Amino acid sequence: MNTKEFDFIAIGDITTDEFIELRKDRAVVNRDLTGRDVLSMYFGDKLEFQNAVNVPAVGNSPNAAVSAHRLGLKSALVTDIGNDAGGAEIQDWLTHEGLDLRFMRAHDGKTTNHHYVLMYGPERTILIKHETYAYAVPEMGTPKWIYFSSVGEHGIQYHHDIATYVRAHPGTKLAFQPGSFQILLGHEALKDIYELCEVFFCNKEEAQQITGATTSDIPELLKLIKELGPTIPVITDGPRGAYALASDGVWHMPMYPDPAPPISRTGAGDAFSSTFTSALALGHDVPTALRWGPINSMSVVQQIGAQKGLLSRAQIEEYLAHAPAEYVPTKVA
Repeated sequence: MNTKEFDFIAIGDITTDEFIELRKDRAVVNRDLTGRDVLSMYFGDKLEFQNAVNVPAVGNSPNAAVSAHRLGLKSALVTDIGNDAGGAEIQDWLTHEGLDLRFMRAHDGKTTNHHYVLMYGPERTILIKHETYAYAVPEMGTPKWIYFSSVGEHGIQYHHDIATYVRAHPGTKLAFQPGSFQILLGHEALKDIYELCEVFFCNKEEAQQITGATTSDIPELLKLIKELGPTIPVITDGPRGAYALASDGVWHMPMYPDPAPPISRTGAGDAFSSTFTSALALGHDVPTALRWGPINSMSVVQQIGAQKGLLSRAQIEEYLAHAPAEYVPTKVA
């Protein structure tokens, strides 16, 4: 088995997402005293929903692996499933996609993750439950990139095992897109991962949580993230675009304009982060990677599900060729 051929190996949990589109006459969003939006429905009622769609084989890392594969990279996925019908559906889906599944492990007696996505317009609330798997880092050779993201709360040692693997393979670069649990753990608990990162992704609010800073100044937040170890920290700021700290300064990239109102924002961050990493893996610089990422995000939010809208390299280049004049990276610090 030749394991030295991979450009991009994603590591993280996989699930099937069941999207339930709520009717706006049966659910409402209000703002609480802290300024957060709260989804409300009447307790004890039978509430009609608009639509439901089952989307297998998703999650931060699976989405990234599919994204890299469509962009022309030799990619694989390290993940765990149950030896059940849900796991079989996931394997069939990704085999049809053409993804290399040699590092996927099916566990007897375990249930494959299944999450529920409550859609309210383009936004969503996700009900999640991570199955407990015995995580293990396989022998992967020396891939150009390992892309690590969300795993279950029982996987603390897994982080350190991945760090040990990267440290033992100096030809491999690490991209880290932390999930909610990994952010809650705090950077000190994952110090080895942060220090080994070539690229690190989070949004502005997550950057404030990770660093403990109250500033909203993204160039400052980037510098604080960099002090934790990552070589190239990247912070997204919703409709205000994305920022990256490269060796020559801080770059800002606006969003690529949506061709129509977004249908679902699920997977937009994964699309951006994986496309940015894929561009680097293909030899591009940070400003070019910043141009690629928002295009895949724009495409993904036009579909239900995190993978349906993911583009090929030729499609990315086509959008770049017809990009508006203002769609250019700008050095801001």
